[in-house]
Amino acid sequence: MAKTRIRELDALRGFAVGGIMLVNTWQHAVDSVPPDARNGFDWTMQAVVQGRFYPIFSLLFGISFVLFLERAGRWLLLSRLFWLFWIGIVQHSFYEGEVLTDYAFYGLLVLLPASFLSSGPPVLVLGIAVVGWALGQDRSALLIIPGLFLIGMALMQMRPSPRLLWPGFAVSTVAAALLTVAYETGGGAVVYRLAALAGAAAFTTGTLLLLRSRRSAPISAALEPLGRMALTNYVTGTAVIVLTGGLLHADPTRWSVPVIAAVTLVAQAEASRWWLARYRYGPLEWAWRCLTWFRPVPNRLESGRDHNRPLPDPGLS
Repeated sequence: MAKTRIRELDALRGFAVGGIMLVNTWQHAVDSVPPDARNGFDWTMQAVVQGRFYPIFSLLFGISFVLFLERAGRWLLLSRLFWLFWIGIVQHSFYEGEVLTDYAFYGLLVLLPASFLSSGPPVLVLGIAVVGWALGQDRSALLIIPGLFLIGMALMQMRPSPRLLWPGFAVSTVAAALLTVAYETGGGAVVYRLAALAGAAAFTTGTLLLLRSRRSAPISAALEPLGRMALTNYVTGTAVIVLTGGLLHADPTRWSVPVIAAVTLVAQAEASRWWLARYRYGPLEWAWRCLTWFRPVPNRLESGRDHNRPLPDPGLS
């Protein structure tokens, strides 16, 4: 019997897709703007949003690694990472800031060997150690990814109690606020990176709490399709950023950033909802799955019952 998806993870992945779209659009707009020419919107993005979403994506990648490993084994996982790398290579041809090649590389370098360790606490300790080491490095934005992979892997293996969400949200929110203030008053790069990680933890726990509330249905309905087609939406989102680059660079106010990001995400959410009413997987998710398994995979839904029973798709999908 096919396993049902973990809907909260789909919605959290959709939330991360939206945040990454916003951050990537802003970064593309300010890539040639000197720091002393940036405005209040830029400061807000840097202080509150930048660096807060890719850690969520990385945690989810580690979580999905466990789900796929339990079902398919290491050889197919190796195939999956191999094809993810080549999808990233294609994306790199038009968007140099892609992360798919990094995810594939670090998945092979770290997650596969870690799958031979005792599950749970040893993987968590290793992940925390890698994150701690990466925080002090110049290329921390990339080097922190394998540590976050390992932490996500360990969390999926350990399945911590949902009762920890409220304390986690409170502690991470306070820590993010204090660390952000500390950075703005003279703290160094390590303080900023810690603030970003604390902010990511606050966004993660806060979103999960919101999804568990009684009035979460509209939010879940908007986020889940984005998350189920995260690979397709991530790649097409970067294409939109490249195509609108002229407008982004010509706008000194930077208000075109949230407008372009919002319009893109609304269009993607609607397109994802339409597509998933007819197919099990998004276009790129389906192609990735076919390549991984070296055979065509059925995609069209045959009945309304199938709509609720797609297999959980690991990684960015």
